[in-house]
Amino acid sequence: MKKQIFAAGFLPLLLLLCSCAGGQGGGITTLYGILAVCSLLLFLGYSFLIKAKERWLLLLFGSVAVVNLGYFLLALSQTVSQALMANRLSYLGSVFLPLAMLMSILRVCDLHYKKWLPYALFALGGIVFLIAASPGILPIYYKEVSIATVNGATALVKVYGPLHNLYLFYLLGYFSAMIAAIIHSASKKKLRSRAHAIILASAVFINLFLWLLEKFIEFGFEPLALSYIISELFLLGLYMMLQEVEWAHPAPTVDQKMREQFHQRLGTLTKTERKIFDLYIEGKSSAEILQLLEIKENTLKYHNKNIYSKMEISKRKELIEQGRKYI
Repeated sequence: MKKQIFAAGFLPLLLLLCSCAGGQGGGITTLYGILAVCSLLLFLGYSFLIKAKERWLLLLFGSVAVVNLGYFLLALSQTVSQALMANRLSYLGSVFLPLAMLMSILRVCDLHYKKWLPYALFALGGIVFLIAASPGILPIYYKEVSIATVNGATALVKVYGPLHNLYLFYLLGYFSAMIAAIIHSASKKKLRSRAHAIILASAVFINLFLWLLEKFIEFGFEPLALSYIISELFLLGLYMMLQEVEWAHPAPTVDQKMREQFHQRLGTLTKTERKIFDLYIEGKSSAEILQLLEIKENTLKYHNKNIYSKMEISKRKELIEQGRKYI
């Protein structure tokens, strides 16, 4: 029930965000404030109302909340030092947000990865954050920085340093990895439907499009603050769709899988091998089987070898135990 209540707020929230983005009366600072509150409510809602939480989606919601809080505090800043602290906060969320988004997409796409990958990406994100947080300490990301008032909100006026393009390549790398994961999963038919692929691709391309557009058009505010929320709603909606399918068709237990695999292997036995298998399950000895089937001992050994190989076991005792358990 809680999940349905949380999901029911998606459309009104999106309408609210869109109206805020298009409105003129509230001002940029008010817009950032509304986006910060919305992202915080989404994070709290996901944390407390959704029982089956995904850790990467939780990180995504937290990162978006941190980003938008940073944008809001930057808009309220009165000094350069305050603006730089708010800028560092927004970068903290921005650096780990694409990591959370990529790992969420890999989860939805059912793509496996090495255990060390998240740790390596966290370390890379930490390095990028330290460089992006260096303004005011080192002139490597911004050579110079000051503040100005734009549309009633404080904004940083920056002279870029030699390492500023690092974040550009960092984001492009993540966007490329996300797109590659979606295409690979769709080609291998690991996605459940075309709708899932469209939702995932939309979440990525909305951010990519606005991020690139921002490089050429002066918006007067950060459009990614809005697109991040829309993207997390896309991903959350997809996760809920997948959970509904999983609840309607629960995954088989380990014992059920073992039983299915046993019967699959059993189906590979020849008619004679299956007859010998059935006699073993009935408790017949080798001598009795030789007499019943009127075969020689070497012939029985030959069939036993084939049976053990096909059933993926090493001895008769194990064969009998599994046979009596799964048949």
